[in-house]
Amino acid sequence: MTERIKWGVLGNAEIARVCVIPAVQKSRNGMVYGFASRSPKNARQTVRENYINHVYDNYDDLLGDQDIDAIYIPLPNHLHHPWTLRALQAGKHVLCEKPLACDESEAQEMVDAAAAAGLLLMEGMMYRFHPRSQSIKKVVAKGGIGTVSLVRSAFCYKMDDELLASGNNARLKREMGGGALLDVGCYSVSVARWYMGAEPTELQAQAAYHPSGVDMHLVASLRFPENGLATLEASFISSMQQTYSVVGSEGAIELPHDAFIPWEKDAVFTVRGKDQEVGQEHVTPGADEYLLMVEHFADAVLGKTELTLPPEESIRNMRVLDRLAEAAKTGKTIKL
Repeated sequence: MTERIKWGVLGNAEIARVCVIPAVQKSRNGMVYGFASRSPKNARQTVRENYINHVYDNYDDLLGDQDIDAIYIPLPNHLHHPWTLRALQAGKHVLCEKPLACDESEAQEMVDAAAAAGLLLMEGMMYRFHPRSQSIKKVVAKGGIGTVSLVRSAFCYKMDDELLASGNNARLKREMGGGALLDVGCYSVSVARWYMGAEPTELQAQAAYHPSGVDMHLVASLRFPENGLATLEASFISSMQQTYSVVGSEGAIELPHDAFIPWEKDAVFTVRGKDQEVGQEHVTPGADEYLLMVEHFADAVLGKTELTLPPEESIRNMRVLDRLAEAAKTGKTIKL
């Protein structure tokens, strides 16, 4: 294998067009070699703008191309499981959009299939690769704010009223793995577990539901060992919230409302001492977290590093998401 891997992309989703395909094309160790869309006419602009030379009108033909090393899957949630399995069966490494699957059992099957095939599988949790996220993790790990006792996280946005009324969106369809918890709550669960450095022991949730049956507005609380607590908010019906804070015995870290997607502008976080009203601002130079993610994955495919976000981590995240959905539906405290 050369020092640049060849990627294949399944589908013309916005996240692929705007974020991941351009990142791969800018990367030092990869290129988009093949692109497949079920609506080739709608994908012409993507192909032209990104100089993609191999285009297929169905996904199986792309998977059959022996020159392709890795597949990126930006399809709707309910298609992550079947197309990841097909890609692995075709001998391809897989970077799959978040959430990895629609439930823990699907995620486990995907991870087992990758292990059996000796191939890499990673969930596209791009925020983990941003230098700001890494800096905050280091501050927390070194005890910079003492013992972590609380993580607050929110990822909410206001969906268009006409879209909400029509229900004509994958995020609003149960059969397509819709709902705010899976769409954006997955980030908050990941953040809480990452900075706590532990798994929750019990959790509670409340939700408001769309007529389709998916959660469109959810709040939850999670209990961690050693008195750790976390709260999260996920919504399709509130104004933008995209932030988290990490609170410890000796201080707190706070982020503005670009916590998960700061694009490529300078990224800020503030560290306050335990008695300070105003903390010290830290600035991380702008970075493309999608670029960093795909370069890391390609390096792992090339055998230069191990995945810092192994798929077993995604199974654990999915397990918590499943239990939160159960807690919201039943009104019960769920013990893990």
